[in-house]
Amino acid sequence: MNDFLPVCRRDMERRGWEQLDFLFITGDAYVDHPTFANGLIARWMEYLGYRIGVIAQPDWRSRRDFEAMGEPRLAVFVSAGNLDSMLNKLTASRNKRGHDAYSPNGETGHRPDRATIVYCNRVREIWGTKPLVVGGIEASMRRFSHYDYWSDRVRRPMLADCKADLLIYGMGELQLKEIAARLDAGVPVREIDLVPGTCVMKKFKPEDCVEIPSYEAVAADKAAYAEAFRLQSLEQDPIRGAAVAQKVGDRYMVQNRPMRPLTTAEFDLVNELPFTREAHPMYDARGGIPAIEEVRFSINSTRGCFGSCAFCAIHAHQGRIVQARSEESILREAREMTRHPKFKGYIHDVGGPTGNFRAPACEDQLRRGCCRHRQCLSPKPCPRLRATHREFIRLLEKLRAVPGVKKVFLRSGLRYDYILADPEGEKFIEALCRHHVSGQLRVAPEHASLRVLRLMGKPPIEEYVRFKKLFEEATRRAGKEQYVLPYLISSHPGCTLKDAVELAEFLRDQRFTPEQVQDFIPTPGSLSTCMFYTGLDPRTGEKLYVPRGGREKALQRALLQYRQPENYDLVAEALRKAGREDLIGWNERCLIRPPKKNRQRISAGRKGLNTSFASGGEKRKYGQHTRRNPD
Repeated sequence: MNDFLPVCRRDMERRGWEQLDFLFITGDAYVDHPTFANGLIARWMEYLGYRIGVIAQPDWRSRRDFEAMGEPRLAVFVSAGNLDSMLNKLTASRNKRGHDAYSPNGETGHRPDRATIVYCNRVREIWGTKPLVVGGIEASMRRFSHYDYWSDRVRRPMLADCKADLLIYGMGELQLKEIAARLDAGVPVREIDLVPGTCVMKKFKPEDCVEIPSYEAVAADKAAYAEAFRLQSLEQDPIRGAAVAQKVGDRYMVQNRPMRPLTTAEFDLVNELPFTREAHPMYDARGGIPAIEEVRFSINSTRGCFGSCAFCAIHAHQGRIVQARSEESILREAREMTRHPKFKGYIHDVGGPTGNFRAPACEDQLRRGCCRHRQCLSPKPCPRLRATHREFIRLLEKLRAVPGVKKVFLRSGLRYDYILADPEGEKFIEALCRHHVSGQLRVAPEHASLRVLRLMGKPPIEEYVRFKKLFEEATRRAGKEQYVLPYLISSHPGCTLKDAVELAEFLRDQRFTPEQVQDFIPTPGSLSTCMFYTGLDPRTGEKLYVPRGGREKALQRALLQYRQPENYDLVAEALRKAGREDLIGWNERCLIRPPKKNRQRISAGRKGLNTSFASGGEKRKYGQHTRRNPD
């Protein structure tokens, strides 16, 4: 196997290095795999010919770990990791999580709150004016003034707080290539201020940019916040996007236009760098890194997403233009994977942000950029959408034929509305059911209320029902026992109790009760978070109802699991508040039975009831469809 990049002075000495060119400080454990930012960036810089070392999860309480490999020659890179550090730590209820998949043995507490800022403070303390570059999802999604759910206030742009010289937003390979070359050529970092896909702080506003309301304005006025979000979101396109400036105090945070997408050849190259596909062995005695187990034998085939779900950060971080690896590159990786000593014949996934997006939504995206005022799939597929799965089906057939491969699973999210928009979509469903599902297929309808779905950027629930029917028919033809399991979000902005009841009724009709329900979490930089904070849809100015208090969130969540006995009182309260007491009774369309004190007044008529709909203490008859088949 290939060596890991240096993590200590001893590693540098083994390579004969006296000094690093770049030092990469990261909030995640060091995993040498292309889905981990620290592994990907380290390998990329190595490929470009630079000496780079990785300091993973340093103890931020002292200088020792930061100084372990000495001062780098050119710059320090800082990233909080694959997740925002606050999201990594706290739940929607602001309770501490008990597991961190990106840390040894899943332990928590290995990174500070707001890790990017904390790490940058240490770097400045130790090395003063050494060029400092930040990136990753935390820095990227917090690049403008943003609502921070965990402190319940609007925070300044990341650069204003972390004091870095440059912030890379989006995926950073091309930005790093240009920045590194210029630093190596002796260009002062203050002069590297026009690289696409980067942000800088400036004393003056550039002339050719879009100015959005200042930090002070958006912190004081929610309408200004919504307008700032609307304006900056219109410029996140690498072809037609302009620079954006936001004043912070007496300076400006300037976002340069987005970086272009990788070409197919570049994307192939990045993913075929000499990764070990393992966590660094320094974690072996500490229980390993849980996050590697699911992705070690997964193939990263795409980047970017034109699905544009309102609550998701992917399209804002990776862009709406899908980039795909070549078939030959993916097959080479699969053949290389079969030689890994731990490979048992199963490729766990072939995908990306959305598994069945293998090309840009339409040819116009590559010529003129993404549309400013419409989405590709919502509220219905665009007439220009090029929906096809032919190439993907052919690729999967070739992967199944690779010697040593027993099974190829698809576990990345699939957009079923895109499948249904394909005139030959049923062929993909047939192949999916016969070859690529491990007992369960998880898809994300998220809700049932049309109004809420439109705010989310999701298709009408009838599309899910149609897909589920086709899936079940194809599963029967394949002679298998497989199930579609829906992801659902409760308490999304715009969702009232009546909308939550509508979703509960849908679940009743589907004879399904989710084992888990995700409360909406307002993550920095997303459209849904803007709706949550402002109570406005920034695209239209429409006022929205926003469920905020813990009690109402509990009511909405309970409605989605109304069959659970412990939720009876909450469900009854929610139905009364929503004016839907017609759903309390013995009729099979009722969600719960009447309170015990009223039951003696209910006449016989109970014989022959479908008790799979019963609740409130009676054993539930559901869940048989959630059995997981072994791989």
